[in-house]
Amino acid sequence: MSPDPGNMGPLHEWMSDSVWPKIKALEGLKRFTGLGDNMQSDSDDWMAFFDSEMPETAKLPGDYQRSLTSFDRLILLRALRPDRVTTALKSYIESVMGKDYIFQKPFDMVATFAETSNQIPTFFVLFPGVDPTPWVESLGREKGINFEAGNYKNISMGQGQEKPAEAVIETFAKNGGW
Repeated sequence: MSPDPGNMGPLHEWMSDSVWPKIKALEGLKRFTGLGDNMQSDSDDWMAFFDSEMPETAKLPGDYQRSLTSFDRLILLRALRPDRVTTALKSYIESVMGKDYIFQKPFDMVATFAETSNQIPTFFVLFPGVDPTPWVESLGREKGINFEAGNYKNISMGQGQEKPAEAVIETFAKNGGW
């Protein structure tokens, strides 16, 4: 394949110079053979697809609507409209693998507790904006475990908290507690 993508023809009116080499690179894949020429021949249809608010669901010009698989469509979208790939990937993953891989179920502290024992601890890996403290404290109150009873301790593991945390773990390992 030549490093020079060649002349864009009528596509230069609406397509940025950075997209054209990506289109020409796709022509190296059998299913995209002649894509650049087809885009030049049907420039208005491709411009409508390109300008679509949701190209991931828009009808593809020419025979591409029926000849490309949903995965091929992702590849094409990546070249033309990378801003829409995340949305398209969500739809693709949902159709191939199911909704469970797209939509996360809400955290269920009671179900998590049911899977643990005094031999199976629970660790929370936290992300910004996520705080399991209210869930833990609420369940603890239901089980008679709370700060007032002396069997609950909440330690944020910042600098210098290793020793206090180790002391609490040692105490609770002997006497029970959270």
